[in-house]
Amino acid sequence: MTGFGSATVENAKIAVTVEIKSLNSKFFDIYCRIPRTYSEREIEIRNILTAELERGKVEFTMNVVPKDESGAATVVNRPLIKAYFKDLKATANELGFEPSPTELLRMASMMPNAYNTDSLSEVDAKAEWDLMKSAISQAIAKCKEFRTQEGSNTAAKFEDYIQSIANLLTQVEEQDPKRIPVVRERIEKAVAEWSSSETFDKNRFEQELIYYVEKFDISEEKVRLKNHLEYFVQELKIASNGKKLNFIAQEIGREVNTIGSKANDSVIQRLVVQMKDELEKIKEQTMNIV
Repeated sequence: MTGFGSATVENAKIAVTVEIKSLNSKFFDIYCRIPRTYSEREIEIRNILTAELERGKVEFTMNVVPKDESGAATVVNRPLIKAYFKDLKATANELGFEPSPTELLRMASMMPNAYNTDSLSEVDAKAEWDLMKSAISQAIAKCKEFRTQEGSNTAAKFEDYIQSIANLLTQVEEQDPKRIPVVRERIEKAVAEWSSSETFDKNRFEQELIYYVEKFDISEEKVRLKNHLEYFVQELKIASNGKKLNFIAQEIGREVNTIGSKANDSVIQRLVVQMKDELEKIKEQTMNIV
């Protein structure tokens, strides 16, 4: 979701410059910085950004610069600002201090109705808004292009992470048969102790044997993990959304955790730790995809 786009469009009267910055975010949050004169357009601008960018923390800035006096729709209300200035100066003197003229002018210019806005004709207002929309559209297009480039880089990272987990899974498959003799020795020792006991219960023995077989068998987990990895890559190629990829990553995590808990083998458990490390990288990146 990281992106940046800017555009400047102008006509004979004004020049409109739009900048859009997009940062990664789980939700869609827009901060608009536009001239006060065009504040009535903010809702329309937000609707355009929402429809086009979908998700992320978006900072939108629009500047409108008149190219000549005829294009300036806003003028300073000098009589009113002078009145504000005198009143603020008198108030400061009554309070017993000498104010800074620059600070007084700044405060006066921020008072209500300090600027007069000349109303445009319907034709001029439409032409002005069309110019703004053109600048907004061009900036959005550049921002989306930036996002696409970032997305391609992220997709390459995903493939590397998934391949790393797949390679670790191959090592788990190679180690799996090696742990069987150790498990078998442990079970045979337990069987010898139970069978020599006077309280040996054959039914209980069969239950325990089934329990150990199920507890140590990770065949199904390996198959499901491999399928989840393949599914993730398939969804990545069809430009799936971040939420779906995150769900698949959660399923990958469940299988990895189960393998780690059932393997009862130090080598496999080390491989599982490495898998989890790669998976965390995937989860972090899925939060950055629209």
